[in-house]
Amino acid sequence: MFSQLDELELNNKENVKIILKVKELGYNIIKRLFDVLVGMIGMIFVIIVAIIYKIIAIITGDFKPIFYCQNRIGKNGKEFKLYKFRTMIYNADEVLKELLKKSKYKKEWNKYQKLSNDPRITKIGHILRKTSLDELPQFINVLKGNMSLIGPRPLLKGELDAHNGNHNIYEAVRPGISGWWASHGRSGTTYEERLELEYFYVKNKSLLLDLKCIFCTIKAVIWKSGAK
Repeated sequence: MFSQLDELELNNKENVKIILKVKELGYNIIKRLFDVLVGMIGMIFVIIVAIIYKIIAIITGDFKPIFYCQNRIGKNGKEFKLYKFRTMIYNADEVLKELLKKSKYKKEWNKYQKLSNDPRITKIGHILRKTSLDELPQFINVLKGNMSLIGPRPLLKGELDAHNGNHNIYEAVRPGISGWWASHGRSGTTYEERLELEYFYVKNKSLLLDLKCIFCTIKAVIWKSGAK
């Protein structure tokens, strides 16, 4: 039989679990409300940039769609369509397959999942990436609920496995437009360092950490640190 001390300890553990669940619920509610509010404001900028981008694209002879959709992996491993402004030539995916046949491109792609001097990026695409304006359409994803303002970057299917990543940690939260990695190095880190930064956020997520991410992201965008 349980002693009074054992019963008291058990009750304390149950109380701690309840408190943690309530705290988690409160965090998720406040975070979602903030996401929706910022998402609606962000859509104003999406529309403005889209109009300007389309005008410039037409003037330069590019009549292809200015938006780019790609399947990504979200919370609990659920797949969704991510929206971005197109920064590359229209047939970028086909061109990448040809580029990866060359060892210099394949080695860099396998290590970073990016190319430092990607020949597929257009002139206006370089500007959009340097200013991070290409990420603006992801406010659509935020309003749809498959992304958050802050969280790990959404990955391609199989990308996490290719780098021996931890699904249980990485996919425990909604992916974000920005996050701890995005505001602390971005393309200037190795993929292993990137994962560790993302894991840090998931394990320590809080409203305070979200605010830190937001301010660090603003700083990174202004100074264009790590953007490629």
